Amino acid sequence: MTSEPQVVNNEAERRYELRSGDEVLGFAEYRPAGEALMFSHTEIDPAHEGKGFGSRLVRGALDDVRAQGRGVVPMCPFVASFIREHREYVDLVPPGQRGVVGL
Repeated sequence: MTSEPQVVNNEAERRYELRSGDEVLGFAEYRPAGEALMFSHTEIDPAHEGKGFGSRLVRGALDDVRAQGRGVVPMCPFVASFIREHREYVDLVPPGQRGVVGL
């Protein structure tokens, strides 16, 4: 039996991972950018696409970033699109970056 997928910050790899037990279903790579994290790439294992895991991963990552009191620079098109569709996360993007990603 597989466990419910969980979002984990793998700081050593500089990425948030969506994990089910020991299996990585997908990840969102980031790098520090001052007081923010710049998200550069998000990927879901092709065997798990179409199940809403990308949104679950990004939501969990953004919630964790918020809990840390940090901001987000969404250079990854998927993360930027997620934030455009879920306006409750726009405040995480520094005002000077919002126009760059269409917010």
